Amino acid sequence: MKIEQTFIEGLKIITPQVFFDKRGYFYESYNEKTFKENGLDMVFVQDNESKSDKDVLRGLHFQKPPYCQGKLIRVIKGSVIDVVVDLRKQSKTYGQYYKINLTEENKLMFYIPEGFAHGFLTLKDNTIFSYKCTNFYNKESEGGIMWNDKTLNIDWNVENPIISDKDIKNENFIDFNSPF
Repeated sequence: MKIEQTFIEGLKIITPQVFFDKRGYFYESYNEKTFKENGLDMVFVQDNESKSDKDVLRGLHFQKPPYCQGKLIRVIKGSVIDVVVDLRKQSKTYGQYYKINLTEENKLMFYIPEGFAHGFLTLKDNTIFSYKCTNFYNKESEGGIMWNDKTLNIDWNVENPIISDKDIKNENFIDFNSPF
């Protein structure tokens, strides 16, 4: 397993070692010892999974303190453009975003620490997205930033994504007062 730091502090890309043979493949999607040796010392308390058709955009979501969540995400089937925005006020990368393609073929995983807004766009029908969380979901603590916010200027490479009614009401970054 290879764990790489991105240009945003705490945000890591994990490349598992995949073993293929005539039966298929095998890989470790999580190894506590390897994670700790690479500075990822957390406890996961909840696993989530979603299935979406092509052009579904979920996000940009976050949980406010004290229910902040770190997430370890991956795609089991299909592919996504995954995007995170740094919401940590004291960070030198506050307001910057990071974008990565996660696919069933590349098997990359992405660790997102607390203090980030997270979203993804599905690129294929029947995409299955899975993530582990370091804290439990709390409805009263959920927040969101508009996916097409002009300040952030994220290139999602989609014109008319399928978005939930809730996500249409997310706030613009310029009006956002970060609790992180």
